[in-house]
Amino acid sequence: MVKFVPNILTFSRLVLTIVFLIMILYSPGVENKGAFLTLAFVLFVIAGLTDIIDGRIARRYNVTTKFGRMVDPLADKILVCGAFVSFALIGQPRLFGWSDGVLAVVQWSAAGILIAREAYVTVLRHIAEARGINFAATASGKIKMFLQSFAIGTVVIKMGHVPTAEWGHWFTSVTFVLMLAITIISGIRATKRLPSQRDVILSPSLRSRVNSAKNLGRRPDASPSAQDDKSSKQV
Repeated sequence: MVKFVPNILTFSRLVLTIVFLIMILYSPGVENKGAFLTLAFVLFVIAGLTDIIDGRIARRYNVTTKFGRMVDPLADKILVCGAFVSFALIGQPRLFGWSDGVLAVVQWSAAGILIAREAYVTVLRHIAEARGINFAATASGKIKMFLQSFAIGTVVIKMGHVPTAEWGHWFTSVTFVLMLAITIISGIRATKRLPSQRDVILSPSLRSRVNSAKNLGRRPDASPSAQDDKSSKQV
């Protein structure tokens, strides 16, 4: 029974994510916006908690499944990318009295950067797994996820409770800058985790020769006699 719990939590998070996104899109037409968005925020927090819990259960009882490996990261991407696309669609967050045009650039740029990063890293992950390379989550990736989630919560609370407060504008702006910075940095760091094409095409025996040659300080494709001949020609 335990082995099904992570999958149930993952599916529940996916459902909560869809409900949360619908509430965000519907929020501009709600009269009691504060209470409505507070409920949306609670659902968002619950969705985040299920992500933490299902991962711990899966690791503790070693009950990872193909469904979980596929749907768990998908639910995370739908939640984060969907939230920022939804914010852009309803013109949120509003900042410093900026014009609608400037705000649209900011909002859609943030959504675009997040989507591009997630798509790029997903491709890198598939390439790494195809080559048998471990592409597990790193510290920068975890910080990125935390800041993205924090930014989503910040926008929701600002929309519902402090839509015009000066400190709310500044707090949201700083949060967005930090989130976008770590999002870009984590994407760059992900690129560096893949080996070079030269390393990939080397056969195991040739790779061993390359490593041995590096330790001996000579070219990998040169035998000792060839190396001596080359040295003698250079004298």
